[in-house]
Order: sequence, then structure tokens, then C-alpha cells
Amino acid sequence: MNQHDLDVLDEIQRRVLWLATRIVDAANHDRDAGDGVKVGGHQASSASLVTAMTALWFAHLDAADRVSVKPHASPVYHAIQYLLGNLDRSYLPRLRARGGLQSYPSRTKDPDGVDFSTGSVGLGAAAPLFAAATRRYVDAHFGPRPRSRFVALIGDAELDEGNIWEAVADPATTGLGNVMWLVDFNRQSLDRVVPGVRINQWRGQFEAAGWHVVEVKYGRRLAAAYERPGGEALRNWIDAMPNEQYQSLFGLAGPELRLQFLDGAPEAVATFIADVPDDELGPLVTDLGGHDLTALLDAYAQCDAVTDRPSVVFAYTVKGWGLPIAGNPRNHSALLTPQQVEALRAAHGLTEETEWDRLDPASPAGIRAGERREALARPPRERALGVTVPETTKVRANKPISTQEVFGRVLVDLARDPELGRYLVTTAPDVATSTNLAGFINKTGVFAPTAQRSWTEDRMLRWTESPAGQHIELGISEMNLFLLLGQLGLAWDLSGQPLLPVGTVYDPFVLRGLDAFLYGTYSGSRFVVAGTPSGITLAPEGGAHQSTITASVGLELPGVTFIEPAYAVTLDWLLCDALGQVAGGAAPSVTAAPAEDGAYYFRLSTRPVDQAPFEAARARLGDAVLRRQVVAGAYRLVDAHQAYPHLADAPVVQLAASGAVLPEVLTAAAELADEGIAAHVVDITSLDRIYRAWQRTLRQGVRTATVPSVPGALRSAFDDRAPVVTVHDAASHAMAWLGSALGVPTVPLGVDEFGQSGSVAELYELHDLLPGSIVNAALAALSLRR
Repeated sequence: MNQHDLDVLDEIQRRVLWLATRIVDAANHDRDAGDGVKVGGHQASSASLVTAMTALWFAHLDAADRVSVKPHASPVYHAIQYLLGNLDRSYLPRLRARGGLQSYPSRTKDPDGVDFSTGSVGLGAAAPLFAAATRRYVDAHFGPRPRSRFVALIGDAELDEGNIWEAVADPATTGLGNVMWLVDFNRQSLDRVVPGVRINQWRGQFEAAGWHVVEVKYGRRLAAAYERPGGEALRNWIDAMPNEQYQSLFGLAGPELRLQFLDGAPEAVATFIADVPDDELGPLVTDLGGHDLTALLDAYAQCDAVTDRPSVVFAYTVKGWGLPIAGNPRNHSALLTPQQVEALRAAHGLTEETEWDRLDPASPAGIRAGERREALARPPRERALGVTVPETTKVRANKPISTQEVFGRVLVDLARDPELGRYLVTTAPDVATSTNLAGFINKTGVFAPTAQRSWTEDRMLRWTESPAGQHIELGISEMNLFLLLGQLGLAWDLSGQPLLPVGTVYDPFVLRGLDAFLYGTYSGSRFVVAGTPSGITLAPEGGAHQSTITASVGLELPGVTFIEPAYAVTLDWLLCDALGQVAGGAAPSVTAAPAEDGAYYFRLSTRPVDQAPFEAARARLGDAVLRRQVVAGAYRLVDAHQAYPHLADAPVVQLAASGAVLPEVLTAAAELADEGIAAHVVDITSLDRIYRAWQRTLRQGVRTATVPSVPGALRSAFDDRAPVVTVHDAASHAMAWLGSALGVPTVPLGVDEFGQSGSVAELYELHDLLPGSIVNAALAALSLRR
């Protein structure tokens, strides 16, 4: 790159620095929210990546490339998008304001085309790695897409996050030569200057995982100084200097800086810099490669040249580069004063009238911005898959069967459809066989970038590994499971190919991957995950493998629909509906609410359940009505007045339950009938859907000052006057709200303590889930009536 181009890029990066700084300043000083809460922002953390990001967007990236920007550099990203013409000026003063720019880059909430949401540190770094793994899968199955580079810009403190190293080490991410991580190596974290420099440790960890490592440590001035006679002493001293001492130089100038720099240095260093004027010494010894455009572009080119493995660039930077708070140990959330902002504005040749202007389109910098806008323009993407998922696979269950087993059967049946089956892709963290994916794997194979020879024959599991396989096996990392599912569910955008991703995991360990689960749904990803087996029904496994709060998590996660079926046909209907929603081809009438757009979490069990009660309800209601109610979230499995006509005038109680506990609930209902009490049994197939239906009616009432109604999904399944007992192999509070929704007394039964090993009956007895306890709870609920 010639000097003219470097001068143009330097002009652009100076404007980016100013805009990023002013965006945060405006959020804090130009508007008053009236609530006394600090708006905040990260001027210093943004400044350290200005050079790296300017080099990327204005000299390196192609339209097909995808970039994850570290959370605290979001103002730099928005400044760049503004200069490229992709962001309206009105957004610039609205960082962290309602309807404005988000605190951290957001795929679903920012207006300027964010590729990867970031905010929970570590996840934004790993996401492009799994997006590249997804691209490798898409290319193998649907033909090569235009080459994309998947780039992550991360803070050095993010390397403390364990999920990063789980992602780096997973076999599914090896050999991805289109991945580059750039580490903003400013040697500061939120609270402090990091003691010591861990570059050797991190380099070793990346290299051990097969990564290509590049260091961009020195700028051109320092590099030139090292080449002069005696320069080796200067280099050795800077390399050996404690991090804390080096960082302290940024707050100093003149003789004071010289004295601090030479504290403990060999005499040869003092001799070498003796003829360097005081006003030049600081810029010389703090000339780091992360602010040298040539050095960075050279590093990017080195990474492009390595195509058989991921690359990581350690770019040595200054936190607060170009600002008066550069290098200050407490600059992480520090804000420039209005006086400092005014001085910075003047230093950049701007006025209050011109401070928000874009680059002059006739200037070399403005021309470069216009050219880059055209070069980086992307065509729109289509989210819908264009295939129809059937309403049912017509699964058959003539004997007691578990939902986990049915789940595997339904996937195999769907895979038999040549038009639909090619889009299915499954993944699991080393639990594929124990979560009943074996049938699907036997049919479709395991994905590998190149065909692998199988050295053993297993009649139960034919583990054929090839580029044609449709199951991606992961190591034991639930974080990686949800990170991969999240990127598979965004393949329509990031790789131009919608998919039908399905993952499985032991339900207790959903919580291990919860941060990544939330990250995927916050990013708008669409996928299906099955947590199985679940609850204390996994009795002999003991408390460490028994999930109790996952139902509540599924219910409360935005962008997730939680589903817990008990019967084979209900699971078939619900899974087909979920995949139809993911495909974007589901009929509008399928759900009882607005079309869902997100992930689906199925909580399943290994307990075989007798299917006869469901078949009786099916005969009573008919498939059309029953399916509509099942998909809406609840249906009356047993209508006591029809099952026991002699109880027409008897007291009525309602037993509401999900999943594996329904056999005990049905037995309790029969015992209550013997005692002269009519007990309706309601199978809650999706707590989530009926809760949202209730909330919609409540909020409508609140916003319009009208009396809320009972939503149809509840009205068709429940008697709105009878008390309720809720029964759940999960925390009791997950269903306890049903009484409020119906306006009746409620007695919630569930698992509110850690489990232990035992038989199902023994553990159900401990947690009051046996029929006798359910009967007593029903009597208690009846006694609470006014």
C-alpha cells in the first residue's frame, strides 16, 4: 500500500476515532433521561480498535465476510457504518437510547446490519468460529458459497473466558482456514492493568490447538529504531519491561516519562535514547503495531495465506489511543470531560456545526468510503426454507413408549422425505446415542470435512464419517452445542442457506450452556433442542443428573418456546410444528398465537408411558380439534364428567401436569372419582404458549383499561371455576401461576429440593408426586374454595 493510501486511511481512522468518542459523549452529556442513571459507554475500549477496524472495513473486507465486534467497540462499528452510508445520522446521538443504537452490537436491534451479537464476553469471539463450521457444512451439502472470512475482534481480557478455549479445542472447529481472531492486546481489563503479559501462554494454547499465530507488536517507528546500532537493547528492554511499568508511561511526558521508562533499564538503553528529544521519546516507545495500518494489513494478508487452519492476531494496542485518557489504569468506563471533547473536536479540525458530518464525498477519503460502500454491499437473504414440514409423521405407538424414543423415531421419519430430509442437521455434545439420535445417524451419517475410514463395525450405530453426513458430533461442551446450534440457525443469513438444526443434550446440562443458549436466541437464531432425559424421573442417576429448574428456564427465556409432551402423537405434532416454524413454512393457523420466531426447547423423558389415555382423548375430541389444542399448549386429557357420568353434580377439581408424571395424575383422578370427586386431567404440552396467551390478554387489558379475558387455550382445557392442582417433575413454581390465570385456588406439587438416587416410585414419594399425595393436594385445593 502506497503512502497516499495510508494517508487516506489515516484520515478516515481519525474521523472514526472522533465519531466513536462523540457518540458516547453525546449519550452522556447531550441528553437527560431524567432518571439519574448513568448512561455510560467505553470511549477508551473503542479507541484501541479504531486502527484495526478502519483497516478491515476500508481496505480488507469483502462483502461476503462476516465480523464479530467486541462489545465495547460498538461505537467504532457504528461510526464506520455511518461513514459508509449505512446508518442514518439521526442515530449517532442515540447510543443506549430507546429505539437507538444498542449498548453492544445486536443482530436484532441495531439498524446497521450487525453480523454477530456481542455483549456476553467470549461468546461473540466463538460465534464466527461456529459460523465457519456451519459454512463448511453448507458448502459440502449444498455447493460452495462465495468465499467468506469469519473475523472476531476480541478484547484480551476475553481470553479469560473458559468457553473460548472449549471452542478452540473442539474437533468440529479444526482446520477452518477462513477464520481470523484479532485480539485487542491492550493489556487492561475492566478494573486494572493486567499483571504480567500472558502472550506466551496464549500463543502456546492456540498453537497446541493447531492455530496460526501472528503478533503485531511494534509500529514502524519502533521497528526502524530496532534496526539502528544499539536498537537491540531497546527492544530487549521493552520486551522485558513489566506490563504495569509500560502502561504507566501513557500518563507521562517529557523528562518524567524518560525517568520512568529508564527505571531498571540497562545502561545501553539510556545511551541509545540519549539523543531522542523528550517530546519524541513518548511517541517512539509507545509506538505499538495495533495502531500501524501497514503492520495490520500485512498481518491480515498473512492470515489469508494460511488456508488450512484458523488464525489469531495479537495486535498490541493502547486502550484510549488518541485520547487524553490513553493507558490510564482506570480508563475503562471513564468519560472525557466536555472540555476534553471540545479540545479533541478542535484538534480534528471540526466545529459544532460540522462534527457529525460524513467525509467530503469529493475528497480522497470520501471517495474511498464510497468505493468501500459499494464493495461491501450485500444482497438480501431469504429466511424461509421453501419446503413444507408435514403436520405429522403418523408415528405409531401401540405400547408404552418414552418421549425420548419417539423423538428419535420422528426425526428418522422426517429424514426419509428426500425434499425435507436434506435440510435436517443434528448435533450433540458426545451424547448422540444416549439421546436417541442413533437412528438418524445410521440413516444420514456423521459429517466430516473428508471421508474417514471406520475401523470397527457396530450394528447398533453405523458411525460413517464423510462430507455427506448430517450429524455434527461435538466434544463434551454444552456451550459449544448451543453456539453451534445458534450459528446453524442463522445459516440462512451468514451462509445463504436455511437449515433445520436439531440438537440434543442431557436436560440437567442445559444449564451449563445457558449463556450460549440465551446468546443464540437473542441473536434471532431458529433451531430445536431436546433436553433428555429430564427430572427426577431419571431416578437412579442421582441428583447430579436430575434437572429441576430447566422447565422454568425454558418458560422464561425470550425467543424460546418451551414444550414438554407426554405422549407419542403429541410429540409428533409438536415437533413437526416446531420444525415447520423454523422452516418458515408453517401454516398461519397452526398455533393459537402470533407466529413464533425463535428456538424450541423440548424437555423429554426416558420413562415409557402408556398411550391408551391419549388415544381415548383422541377418540373423544377428534384429531383436528385435539391437534389444535395440543399445539396451543394444553388439552383436557380426561373429562371427568364424560369419564364418570355419575359425578355430574360432584365437586370438581383440575389436575394439570406435563410429561412423565401423567401416569400418577391419571391414577389420582381415578381414586378421586372413587371418593366422589370429579377430577379433570389437563395435559400441559407447552407451559410457554399458554403463559404467553394469558399474558397477552392481561397486557391488552392493562393497556386499554378493560377487563382481561381468559384466553382460548386455557378456556378450552380448563374449567374456570374449579380449583387446580399442578403436578410437575420440575420446580413447583413453574406451573403455580395457573391459579392466577384462572382465578382459582391452586396447590402446586413439584421438585423443590435436590434429588438423589432411587427408583421412580421412591423419588416420587419423597417429592409428593405419587397418586396419594396428588389426591390429598386435590382435597386441599377444594378446601380453599370460598
